[in-house]
Amino acid sequence: MIKIELAPEITTALEHLRPEKNDRSGIGVHYVDAYLKPLRAGVTLPDGVKFSAKRRGLKVTLALGLQKGEGLLRRLSVSKDPIVMLRAALDEAGAKIGVKLTAGDGKLWLEITAASPAAQN
Repeated sequence: MIKIELAPEITTALEHLRPEKNDRSGIGVHYVDAYLKPLRAGVTLPDGVKFSAKRRGLKVTLALGLQKGEGLLRRLSVSKDPIVMLRAALDEAGAKIGVKLTAGDGKLWLEITAASPAAQN
């Protein structure tokens, strides 16, 4: 498994979940957009492959090179908590292309499995 630092984690994204900033979406779209903001334009990895993450509607898309994985923000079957919904959607999208987006130490990390086709590029 390869672990690559992508960007600083946007800790201010949690401010979008405060009750007075209710976005009325039921899925916390402002939180999701703020969380994915540093990855929206794309990050070039050390081997030259571009990684990006974006949200459109209920769909979260992770792209690594030419590969794309999609996950849905599911409020009813996963949780009403936007943090849990986003984590589940990121895991679903990442599983399709053999990557995992994680947060730790104030940074966003990309974990690429050795079995992933992206690791072979």
